Amino acid sequence: MRFLAFDAAGSAPVLADMHEWAPEERSSVFVWRVLVAPYMDHLCTKYLPRTAAVSSVSAGLAGLYADRYGVTTAVVRNAADLRHLTASGVNPERIRLVHSGTADPERNILELIEATEQLSDRFSLDLYLVEVPGGHLDAIRKRAASVPWVTVHDPVPPETLPDVLNQYDVGVFLYPLKTLSHLYHLPNKFFDFVQARLGLVFSPAPEIDEHIGRYGIGKITSGTSAAALVEALRDIGADDVEGFKAAADRSARELSSEPDRAIQHALVARLLGKTE
Repeated sequence: MRFLAFDAAGSAPVLADMHEWAPEERSSVFVWRVLVAPYMDHLCTKYLPRTAAVSSVSAGLAGLYADRYGVTTAVVRNAADLRHLTASGVNPERIRLVHSGTADPERNILELIEATEQLSDRFSLDLYLVEVPGGHLDAIRKRAASVPWVTVHDPVPPETLPDVLNQYDVGVFLYPLKTLSHLYHLPNKFFDFVQARLGLVFSPAPEIDEHIGRYGIGKITSGTSAAALVEALRDIGADDVEGFKAAADRSARELSSEPDRAIQHALVARLLGKTE
């Protein structure tokens, strides 16, 4: 078996941008776990040690590549570009929750709707969802229609998403940790919410916990259920949300693509034998 990247590279260095944890990328799907995962592990075992550099999107994932395949792995986050936005004001009578992403059953979107219903109309929830094969957008729309303060929108382009999200108050996400990729996830929606100057309420995961705690931009739920989200949000007031949004504004540059672009440029420059 030959690998195209190495054939094309010749004597040039190969950079492997692994993004997430390739050996378990879709391992929550039985067929993928049985038929594809062993092949992905084989590719990583054979070819990663031959690369000149490897990158992934979080420190936890970088550690996995180092531990299993013996390769030093740089962290290049999947961060959004810096946006020069101002945090919108917060109405204490209606805290506006928002979620954006794929209409995937793994994303616990029905639990977001259930939690919002339980919280009463002091909270509203807006969903910007991309339909995907095997998703359940119809089920989401049907459930949302039963709650007056939940609205499902068409998706918007990634380049305009932070501007659209800026009108809201808190970005919410509940993500069951079924694989190592899930465990060490640091998703693009995290960075989109920060650039939109929102507070964040996410379910627990090591990278998420560390970032939200370090920057003071929100809260971590106790789990991935509707009840856990209700517990986290029930006592949040306008002052809390304003504090989270102000913290997001202060950390927007550090949590933008600028630091990651600098890391990537330095990595490529090193491989090409260049110095700044």
